Amino acid sequence: MKPRSLVFDLFGDYLRYRGGEVRLRGLVALMDCFDVPESTVRVVSARMRKEGWLDARREGRETVYALTDASWRLLDEGRERIFARAPGPWDGQWHMVIYSVPEADRALREQLRKKLSWLGFGMLSASVWISPHDRSAQVRESFADQPAVRIDALHARSEGAAADRDMAARSWDLPGLNKEYGELLDRYRPRLADYRAGAVRGRGALVERMRLIHDYRLLPFRDPDLPPELLPEGWAGRRLHEVFLEAHGLLRAEAEGYVDEVIGAAGG
Repeated sequence: MKPRSLVFDLFGDYLRYRGGEVRLRGLVALMDCFDVPESTVRVVSARMRKEGWLDARREGRETVYALTDASWRLLDEGRERIFARAPGPWDGQWHMVIYSVPEADRALREQLRKKLSWLGFGMLSASVWISPHDRSAQVRESFADQPAVRIDALHARSEGAAADRDMAARSWDLPGLNKEYGELLDRYRPRLADYRAGAVRGRGALVERMRLIHDYRLLPFRDPDLPPELLPEGWAGRRLHEVFLEAHGLLRAEAEGYVDEVIGAAGG
């Protein structure tokens, strides 16, 4: 787990519910739980502040850190993708984004593609991306200040169920994603018994819960959250999501209690 990711995760899962800020020595103590030395915490904090992810203020001789508004927006958007799943049945309608970016703006084109992927769109062809969820407005909003980007959003239906499954299979690597889901399911499902029994406590609970989030979170950002009728047989994604939510909840009290203990011992 990288130090920068740990800082974001500590704020997102713990510090946001404890005033949304932390003294440097408190952050150092928390990062020590993951064997991150103080010197690294100081460098990472300074770098994140310079890049606009952290705000800092002085309180006597202490430095107090808080996330910026941009960081909170990123965390909230990420949290929704990780924890939420699309409700209700699919209406059978595809939402398509067709974009045009000048050849000279390759970096901007790559940025657009990453945003589309982040939002769960899949590439049907070179400049045509599709999703079963209507997130076109979020794409437009993200590039509203980029006149070089032209975006056309369409809503359409295919010729039928077979065509829908074919489009899904061509737009996402579902077998590869399902394999990774299955591997993670095999890793964490056997641990539920210990979590339910309260056998993982204190520092162990904090580290285990953070590791769980770290291991799981990258998969939802590659998962288009397709309706069941578009998924391959034996899809492990929904089963892993249920295991993730249960494990995350079972470890919560011990992990949060340990965070309070560490911050209290550090005086902030």
